[in-house]
Amino acid sequence: MIKILRTIVFVAVFCLCASEIQAANATGNEDARYDSIQVSLLTCSPHDEVYSLYGHTAIRYWDKSSGADMVVNYGVFSFKKPYFILRFVFGLTDYEMGIQNFEDFCMEYSYYGAGVTEQVLNLTPGEKDRLFRALQRNALPENRIYRYNYFYNNCTTKARDILLGSIDGKVVFNRKIDENVSFRDMIHQCTKNHPWAQFGNDLLLGVKADANTTREEQQFMPANLMKDFSHAVIERGQSTVPLVTATRQIIEPNAASNEAKGSIFSPLTCAMLLCILTICMMMAEIFTGKVFWGYDALLLSLLGLAGLVLLAMVFSQHPTVSLNLQILILNPLFLYAAYYVVRNRKDKRKTRKLWTIIGCIVFISWILGFFQDYASGIILLALSLLMRCRSVIERTDYNPIRSDKTKKGNNNNEK
Repeated sequence: MIKILRTIVFVAVFCLCASEIQAANATGNEDARYDSIQVSLLTCSPHDEVYSLYGHTAIRYWDKSSGADMVVNYGVFSFKKPYFILRFVFGLTDYEMGIQNFEDFCMEYSYYGAGVTEQVLNLTPGEKDRLFRALQRNALPENRIYRYNYFYNNCTTKARDILLGSIDGKVVFNRKIDENVSFRDMIHQCTKNHPWAQFGNDLLLGVKADANTTREEQQFMPANLMKDFSHAVIERGQSTVPLVTATRQIIEPNAASNEAKGSIFSPLTCAMLLCILTICMMMAEIFTGKVFWGYDALLLSLLGLAGLVLLAMVFSQHPTVSLNLQILILNPLFLYAAYYVVRNRKDKRKTRKLWTIIGCIVFISWILGFFQDYASGIILLALSLLMRCRSVIERTDYNPIRSDKTKKGNNNNEK
């Protein structure tokens, strides 16, 4: 019911503005009509919710003569939709264009402690008219929904494209950028205070996320687009004017909204604890002369289950997750290896052969790590596996307790 009411209000507001524009055209007062309209780019800072860590972008369309003050954004979604998480992971999530009153928009971000920066755009009456008609077309039910992609087609890139597409001239971005920055680097800037969110991103992102990016690609981040707009100019024939005429801080961000989240059990800490536990197992094996097959089976099972997630990413529509070298360490084949370890735990020859293969796989992934940044703690997981490979091979090659028994047995036979 709420969704239907929202749609009715949305269409009614646009129809009201459209009728006023037609009336202005009929009286030949179009330029005066659009002089009272202000178009702005709104950039919202992050807050504590995970989905907001990267900020948000929206368009403000303010008709001062009629009092209609609307915010149009392309980031409307619902967690209640069936299989939302799975669809998001596989790149099959649909977002839609939404509209709300400017005051309600500000109240929402003020509640979360996020800041809102407004950049008033230097548009001509014709460009404002072109933008309005483009927004009208996007508001139609058949056009309002679009296939979301975090890097290439999100709420920021959609707002940018419709704004730049309405400008009758060439927009030149004069801000100097770092072309060596990757998608992963930009994400790290937003998740540096949220280690588990950063770990999840790094775990899923593959080789392509570490490639250099262009200015257009870097503009998927709201903060980057805002900076580019502030230094941009519009070339219209022989004249050059700034893209932004005024910048205002509508809402001041709450300093505590995105502070570091202290947590003892960060991904790196957990990996270190696992590494220490592996060393303790090795020491225990040295003193007891045994091989703890149960620990090996559990370790391989956990890595194999994580590997199933990375294997699923091969079929994702996100272009930056399909090739992920971390799948060599988090390998789904390790599930079979765990079964193989338990089944052949008394067969030294087969055990040595299996762990030699695992050691080679992990060592190769270690070398290939130069081509991709791994998630925090993954290298320690690789080190734990390599230590287990060495320990198991050494214990199965030579068992001091059995060796002593053999010597005693030989001595008894000689006697």
